[in-house]
Amino acid sequence: MWMRSLEEFIEKSQDKREVKRALAVKMLLCGYKHQEIMPILGVSSGFISKWKKVFFQSGVEGLKLAHKGSFGLLNPEQRSSIIEWLLTKDRWTLNELEFEISRKYGVSFASKQSYYDLFDEASISWKKTQAHNPKYDEELVASKKKIFVHCWQGDARK
Repeated sequence: MWMRSLEEFIEKSQDKREVKRALAVKMLLCGYKHQEIMPILGVSSGFISKWKKVFFQSGVEGLKLAHKGSFGLLNPEQRSSIIEWLLTKDRWTLNELEFEISRKYGVSFASKQSYYDLFDEASISWKKTQAHNPKYDEELVASKKKIFVHCWQGDARK
C-alpha cells in the first residue's frame, strides 16, 4: 500500500524536489542502501533519513512542499488602483511610485523588484520611465570611439 501511494505521488507530482524525496524513500523501501541512493539522486544520507522519517510519520502528504507562498503587501484592489494611476501618467519615476504607494497605503516594499513588477504589470518598461540616460555624454562617447578606432588601427596617438 505504501509503495503504491509513493509511486502515484512520484507520477503525479509537478515538483522535482518532491519527486526526489519520494524516490529516496521508495529506493530505501526497495532495499537500496544509503550509499547506493546518494550518488544516483545526488543527495546526502541525512536527506534520505529525514524524508524516510517524515514519510513514516505523515505519509506522502509529508513529502509535499510546505511553502505555500506569501500574500502581497497590496491587496488586489490596491494593486489595481496603482496600475490605473500609472496608466494616467505620461512619465514615471521609481521615486514617484514609491511615494504614491507609501502615501496611499502606508506600504514600502523591501525590494525594488516589487516596484518593477508593478511597472511591468502596467506594461511600462524601465526604458520608458526615463526620458534619456542621465549619464550619456555625446562628446565623451565620441572621444572614446575615436580612441578605440585608432587603437584598432594600431595608432592610439591620432
